Amino acid sequence: MTQKDEKMKEIIRELAAQFFSRESNRTSLITITSVELRSRNSRATILFTVMPENQENAALDFMTRQLSDFREYVGNHARLMRVPFFDIAVDKGEKNRQRIDAITI
Repeated sequence: MTQKDEKMKEIIRELAAQFFSRESNRTSLITITSVELRSRNSRATILFTVMPENQENAALDFMTRQLSDFREYVGNHARLMRVPFFDIAVDKGEKNRQRIDAITI
């Protein structure tokens, strides 16, 4: 992955954190953990975690509904040549890391 790709991932991650924090109803804490780029940066998957965990499906539904607005937000707030299409997914790696930490403590 090039430095340009890493910078694009970080820009998208920061904008996603700002956007979903502003748009959420604050019943759960949504944390944007990472962004995965693919298909020559034309598609991006935003990975997130939610606390409490029982709000995960509601957060996923909310974020999925907001994707077109988020794409517009990125277009208005980032200087990218081409704004990718976005997908949303729960960050399973982060959830597993949290479980390991809970077990080892």
